[in-house]
Amino acid sequence: MNFLTFDLNLLKVLDALFREGSTTRAGDRLGLSQSAVSSALTRLRHALGDPLFVRQGNRLVATEFAEGLRHSLPQELERLEALLSPPGAFDPSTAQGGFKISATDFMAEMLMPRLGALLNAKAPGLTAQLVDLVPYDYLDSLERYDADLALIPDRDLPAWISREPLFRSSFVVVARAGNPGIQGLTPGEVMPFERFCALHHVIFSPEGNLSAMGDAALAKVGRSRTVAMTVPVFSGVCRVVSGSDLIALLPVQLARTVEAAYGLQLFQPPMRIDPALIVGIWHKRADRSPMAAWMRDQIFDLLRPLDSMA
Repeated sequence: MNFLTFDLNLLKVLDALFREGSTTRAGDRLGLSQSAVSSALTRLRHALGDPLFVRQGNRLVATEFAEGLRHSLPQELERLEALLSPPGAFDPSTAQGGFKISATDFMAEMLMPRLGALLNAKAPGLTAQLVDLVPYDYLDSLERYDADLALIPDRDLPAWISREPLFRSSFVVVARAGNPGIQGLTPGEVMPFERFCALHHVIFSPEGNLSAMGDAALAKVGRSRTVAMTVPVFSGVCRVVSGSDLIALLPVQLARTVEAAYGLQLFQPPMRIDPALIVGIWHKRADRSPMAAWMRDQIFDLLRPLDSMA
């Protein structure tokens, strides 16, 4: 390979192909047509002297040579970007690229609409992708470059992770307005223990666990509840509550945002539940990446005001 004549932009195409596994999706990530990505791949093959990818059904499978580049290439691109971008040089109005956020669907409601409006106005060439927060896998997803940022409840983290506290979220009890189990209660008041424990509950649990932080709080005061159902997304919890006589505990920010749409009434839980601190975490290798740092700043600025709703 003649490095003097090599187009370094081709490495961004190679990185997108590794991440997406197809020329079409790589083009979507980079803001290029499928034919432009295919042309770049042809140039890469010629420059590097290797096929790089072979087609297996609808997938592109990396050759052994390409596999040797997969994990080091993103890190080297980030180093180049940081090296060649002096402070303040990042221009979101002309920037191109993608940014993956690993989070629950809480963020689909509370973050993504406002982030979409912000990017449309300030950075139309940037793409934000909300991907499922897989329990016990989000750290690996940051290490594998499958996500650029994860939004999670605070916990102990390894030294290679950077962390930013964002907001605290307390919890409220939600029930549909016509639920006979809440007859005689005034929205906003504390739901008595007897009602709370007698009514059946639906809980948010991606893993299908039949207990959550509400059960731990109940156990501290010698009480328990009946969990009738689990669903893996918060929107599912809202739909179940709005269409049945089940009740649920929801983060207060989400509950207040969707209560009118789902016909919900909100009550205070009868036991103390410590508010959850939500933090943003990312791999330290991206601390100085101009585009990633700018995206993190925008997201954090949009989420911090949620603290006032707790």
